[in-house]
Amino acid sequence: MLFEDRNDAAGKMAEALKAYAGKRPLILAVPRGAVPMGGILAETLGGDLDVVLVRKLGAPGDPELAIGAVDETGWTYLTPHAEMVGADSVYVDRERAAQMEVLRQRRAAYTPGREPASASGRVVIVVDDGLATGASMMAALHAIRQQKPARLVCAVPVAPPSTLERLRPYADEVVCLQAPPRFGSVGQFYRHFPQVEDAEVLACLRNH
Repeated sequence: MLFEDRNDAAGKMAEALKAYAGKRPLILAVPRGAVPMGGILAETLGGDLDVVLVRKLGAPGDPELAIGAVDETGWTYLTPHAEMVGADSVYVDRERAAQMEVLRQRRAAYTPGREPASASGRVVIVVDDGLATGASMMAALHAIRQQKPARLVCAVPVAPPSTLERLRPYADEVVCLQAPPRFGSVGQFYRHFPQVEDAEVLACLRNH
């Protein structure tokens, strides 16, 4: 299945999540790509939209290859292959510090003058536009679990089966529309997959 774009994927995810309509779920989107999708889910399900901020940790010499992810508290998930690509503890500490600075800047930009929405006691749906290693989603789910939500749901359009298996212990429910065994990148499952800019994220958050 190819999604036309993120809006198409969000519409299909809303259908898969319709059991939560009317329960005022908190939709937490992983910036930037998932924020417009989160807006559609919030509108369709009658929920609230906010962001959950995590950052991928890139591999030495290859920042696009995820060796893990970090949340705003500094909690870090490392992938099983992190050491194999040269990410020793000194490198991880340096990369974590750099990405936490980005998180501080994004929090100031995305939610100025207010605290993040509380997940305590609520149905929380964490959404991304697709997963490869799943590192960022695991960090996001871990961060939200600390707030003691009533139910924690991970919702993505596409992810490899192995990633979904690693994710399951972190959520009460994992909703994934397709899990193809042959997986190259998230973008290959969308006809149109443009980069989402900060201006679009800010506009989406203001409108919800």
